Amino acid sequence: MRLHANARLSLIRRRELALEVVESRRALAEAAEAAGVSARTAAKWVARYRAEGEAGLLDRSSAPRRVHNRTGERTIEAIAALRRLRFTGPEIAELLDRPLSTVSGILTRIGMGKLGRLGMEPARRYERARPGELIHIDVKKLGRIARPGHRVLGTQARAKKGYHRTRNSLGWEFVHVAIDDATRLAYAEVLRDEKATTVIAFLRRAVRFYERHGIHVERLLTDNGPAYRSALHAIACRALRIRHLRTRPYRPQTNGKAERFIRTMLSGWAYGAIYRDSRERTQALDGWLWHYNHHRRHSALGHKPPITRLNNLLGTYS
Repeated sequence: MRLHANARLSLIRRRELALEVVESRRALAEAAEAAGVSARTAAKWVARYRAEGEAGLLDRSSAPRRVHNRTGERTIEAIAALRRLRFTGPEIAELLDRPLSTVSGILTRIGMGKLGRLGMEPARRYERARPGELIHIDVKKLGRIARPGHRVLGTQARAKKGYHRTRNSLGWEFVHVAIDDATRLAYAEVLRDEKATTVIAFLRRAVRFYERHGIHVERLLTDNGPAYRSALHAIACRALRIRHLRTRPYRPQTNGKAERFIRTMLSGWAYGAIYRDSRERTQALDGWLWHYNHHRRHSALGHKPPITRLNNLLGTYS
């Protein structure tokens, strides 16, 4: 039971008050005065005790027993059905001509207050047991920069009209990333393109990176990009004795660990600081990777950095 700061009667004091009147035959007014409450309050608790015993001394809900304008069950079912179709609260309220507060309260009561993945295919999460059992590889395309732009400096830094014509087009850079499924240990490079030869060279360097950390790469998961479907890439994987797996078409979530790492990398490195140009941004990548692997706490790893999970799985320390 919850009591406010100025409450006179706790559960024990209510029991004592009721027993004094019922069993000790003390006058109601005297018992009320001794307890520091009104005779009306004392009469209420005595009556409850006589009718229900100890259970009558517990607090009761102040909610009304009947709500005459309560939302009907069919309306609640309609609200739930629309929510499963990923309608927002305001959209449901407008469609059913109901107050937004009513719709929001119903959604919270039936456990559908947060949209999240409601109505979507359930997420299938997995994690390999051994380091190197599976690494995820992906590529993110970034526009080259020659100066800080409006994204970091605000609208006043917008380029003059015509600046982005062909003669001022700086092109693209391609960030190739690799992340180990079991430990989340990550490796990344900024390269000129995503051709088969570039992808293969990156793969070889990534394998050497993991070998330096005591990891033998067994499997590789990529999307269905042309470079990963090429014969050259298949030959390279065979030479490295790596089994190459590809995601289903239009299913980037299968390679979700690489996709999530890219999001973290963009917010922490690519867009997390002001760079004079692309060269300065590229030079900052190694430092950010070191921070990610050795210091940044990962929620999926018990809020520990990837290097800690690696050392634990390899038995370097417990």
